[in-house]
Amino acid sequence: SGRLMAKALDKLGWHWWSSDTAISSVRHHDRDPDMGNFLRSFASADLTYWPAALEFGARLETHARVREITIDDHGNATGVLYYQDGELKEQKAKAVVLACNGVGTARLLLNSTSSLFPDGLANSSGLVGKCLMHHPVGAVLGIFVEDLGMEDDGPRGSTMLSQEFYETNPNHDFIRGYDLQVLAYAGAPLPAALGGLMGQRVAWGENHHEEFSERFGHSVGITIMTEDLPEEHNMVALDPELTDSDGIPAPKINYTVSDNTAKMLEHGVARAKDIMNAAGAKKVFSSNLRRNAGWHLLGTARMGEDPERSVVDRWGRTHDVSNLFIIDGSIFTTSACVNPTPTIQALALRTADYLKGEGGQVLK
Repeated sequence: SGRLMAKALDKLGWHWWSSDTAISSVRHHDRDPDMGNFLRSFASADLTYWPAALEFGARLETHARVREITIDDHGNATGVLYYQDGELKEQKAKAVVLACNGVGTARLLLNSTSSLFPDGLANSSGLVGKCLMHHPVGAVLGIFVEDLGMEDDGPRGSTMLSQEFYETNPNHDFIRGYDLQVLAYAGAPLPAALGGLMGQRVAWGENHHEEFSERFGHSVGITIMTEDLPEEHNMVALDPELTDSDGIPAPKINYTVSDNTAKMLEHGVARAKDIMNAAGAKKVFSSNLRRNAGWHLLGTARMGEDPERSVVDRWGRTHDVSNLFIIDGSIFTTSACVNPTPTIQALALRTADYLKGEGGQVLK
């Protein structure tokens, strides 16, 4: 399927490249490479960072839900209060580092109120929770006559990418751009039956097997991942009534897809259809906006040098609390239109180096 899409993109004159999909291509520590060994080659944190952290003395508390970050009379973070199996506990700390994503981090900061921070911790700018960004996604599914092969159904985000329409183009009726990601559904029974992100399911009934056979081994998907813009009305707040099972106020999300994003999705879906047609698809299904695409949670504690216009500085340290750091996607100022995990990892490692080096005074 990758070769088929590559030929179509070449035909259209649009650039592309293969995706590494966070799969190791060489043996790393005790993990073998390649998609075929997907349970151990996939670069998820439980296989990469956590084993090393535990080996060096980190302690992992499971089934623990943090209620709030505690502070002293000088406005310094002193630790956290958390529930574990229904019991409220306290963990003291010289520094607190948050990695709860664009919803969880904002929720925790807003729940951490005090006389010094009545509007939420580290929220003197009033921007905690605001400028929530996702990556609104459109999808196109192509069905082909030829057999596209039976790949292992390992974890994959995409098999190849095109950023032909990544940048702002003055000829478009929207600003910024989007990423085209090719997904291989050919050898995966469930995506073939459920239509992948497209959601075009094989109908039950007397023609079910015939329609499934038409798709299984013959399907390719393309997603259009758009660059969401930072808009303050898209936000995470605290729900005035709803709480979780420990009584902690739940997050309330207010989000609207912008006109700019809607135009971007329309343009991207049309271009993905062009690729399918150039590749010779016999059937093409499309959706301008997938409701099941909202897994990238960004922007609610943005980075910047001006404390009045941002929540953290270049090191991820909050402007208001010198020993409180944030290392997740909430510190993004813009969303770009690429998967954010590698950037989040890079920022987290950068903050760790800072704490180990020149910023280490907060640990003394």
